[in-house]
Amino acid sequence: MYKFISILYLVIFSLYVWFSRQPDYFDGEFAPATIVLVKDSALQKQVSKASFTVGKMAYQVDADYLFRSYQTGERVQVIYELSNPKKAAVYAFWGYWLTLGELLATIVMWFVLFQVAVGITKNPTQEALLEQQEYVPEKNTKYDMF
Repeated sequence: MYKFISILYLVIFSLYVWFSRQPDYFDGEFAPATIVLVKDSALQKQVSKASFTVGKMAYQVDADYLFRSYQTGERVQVIYELSNPKKAAVYAFWGYWLTLGELLATIVMWFVLFQVAVGITKNPTQEALLEQQEYVPEKNTKYDMF
């Protein structure tokens, strides 16, 4: 049962990740970008931005992410939607497909669901145990569907 719950959860999480990315993977466009350092007025420090152009307009998006760093001048891919290129994202496994918040949330949810499954099946009632011990499967004929 634990294997089934784990596999089911991984399938559901994979489908969630596949279809919930913003900008959308299926409708998004890819563009080459270059990493540049820009002084952030709010933080008063240098931050990495991915600079790319769409048509004649230049855009910059954040390239800094936990456990991911780029060097100035490094070439990366960005993904954006044609309707709103300002909301682009650096196309990388860590940061686009998987984020720290989603990873922590999925670990916590898997643990909670695992504990619920254990709690449900751990202490069955006496009636349930008796019913399970007395169970005799019916003999089905070869072509019996139900």
